[in-house]
Amino acid sequence: MFGKMAADALGISDIGTVISPADYNKVDADDYILHEEGERIYFLIKSKADEYCFTNLALLHVDGASAMNKKRLLRRYPYATHPVGEVFLETAGNMDMDVEIKFGIGGKGYSIDIHKKFLTQTKDLYKALFRISEIQRANAVALEHATASLQLAATTLGRGSAGGNTVDTFRELTQAAFDWLSQAREKYVRKDFGEVFEVFIRAPDKP
Repeated sequence: MFGKMAADALGISDIGTVISPADYNKVDADDYILHEEGERIYFLIKSKADEYCFTNLALLHVDGASAMNKKRLLRRYPYATHPVGEVFLETAGNMDMDVEIKFGIGGKGYSIDIHKKFLTQTKDLYKALFRISEIQRANAVALEHATASLQLAATTLGRGSAGGNTVDTFRELTQAAFDWLSQAREKYVRKDFGEVFEVFIRAPDKP
């Protein structure tokens, strides 16, 4: 604990700052936003080495090996293929300078230290990420049920499809299965969570 306190006092700890929407265009992450496809930043944390940019479509992590290294590695985690989970918020103790938000995305764990003066904003981020994780879990269950229903229907139809043109029947069943799965994925694999962020976090273009 004393080592952490000393690092905080000397200003060498990697505690993040929540960036104001007015300054989004001043950070590296903004260069990689898919503005052409309607991607928008809703929350941005910047530390000495890293940037964590939460958009309606993905988490962008501008990863710096250290504050002294100018090299950066950009990691993008689309919500559609990288589910959010295990969302936790650790508030500051009496001697702490920071709060900590923890979450998993696509199987990778993140633990981000943020200065405690941004606790209110961090609570909003926590609520947004937690809600996204709930929606994704519910949709994953629904997609499993849709897939199981398709398999049951295919088995039932297969048993009663004796006779007729086998090739035509196969084509019809294959097309029906493809259409069913495509519709299920379109419904239950959500790409854009802008509506969730707008419930908990003020949109950058709103007063």
